[in-house]
Amino acid sequence: MSVREERGRNVEGSDTRKTIVDFELHVGERPNHDGDAPPKIRIENLDFWYGDKKALDNINLDISDREVTALIGPSGCGKITLLRCLNRTNELISGTHMNGRVLVDDEDIYSDEIDPPVLRRRFGWVAQKPDPFPWTIRENVAYGPRLHALVGSYADEEELVERTGLWEEVKDDLYTPGTELSGGQQQRLCVARAIAADPEVILMDEPTSALDPVVTAYLEELIDELANSYCIVIITHNLQQAARISQRAAYFHFGELLEVRDTEKIFLRPETEMCQAYITGRFG
Repeated sequence: MSVREERGRNVEGSDTRKTIVDFELHVGERPNHDGDAPPKIRIENLDFWYGDKKALDNINLDISDREVTALIGPSGCGKITLLRCLNRTNELISGTHMNGRVLVDDEDIYSDEIDPPVLRRRFGWVAQKPDPFPWTIRENVAYGPRLHALVGSYADEEELVERTGLWEEVKDDLYTPGTELSGGQQQRLCVARAIAADPEVILMDEPTSALDPVVTAYLEELIDELANSYCIVIITHNLQQAARISQRAAYFHFGELLEVRDTEKIFLRPETEMCQAYITGRFG
């Protein structure tokens, strides 16, 4: 990636403009996967159908703990379907079926011994658009832990709000409805709500698509911080974002996983023509 100069000429041949285009790839401080780390999640030979339509075809993917794995690719290529396979919410949709295995800590989460509602508590979810409950900030954060008996007192709840990273912003407004916050604050509240129930994995579906660049930067900083403690899987159509925050990137195309590599490598040296076309803007 380099800086390129382009000169335009008018009909007489004289220079009319000089354009500097920056093609440098801006990666984060940790753009590579720790190859020695065992996978938190292992997806093996996964196929998935909505009725007769096959949405995922033979997906094999390892996802590591304390890293961000970015799922990239054009819309409709199976990314959100895969995300929902991880927390078993796809099975709530009638007419769907799946082959293959998903293992979390080497345990098959689709085995008959697994209780799906209990399993889903191990996953936090952050949706594409901020969706706080129409309750106070405090109630948004404390509701899940209270429901699962993770907190036992008012003081525990207050400590929980402080630990989720929102304290300095909202300590004087804990009883303000979450829906009255700005868009960026609402999404950070949703992240706080997701981690308040002490999940092991955080699933994010384009969490910054409705946010402006400045607010997006704040949320990316939060994701960087959370990656020190959680396994994070994020869908994003913002390729620069994927380069900035992830350690591994997986490129999907029409239900197939065409390429998965360290973030720096997949953006600088993609191995497949379709992935190269997508990340360079010739496709998608």
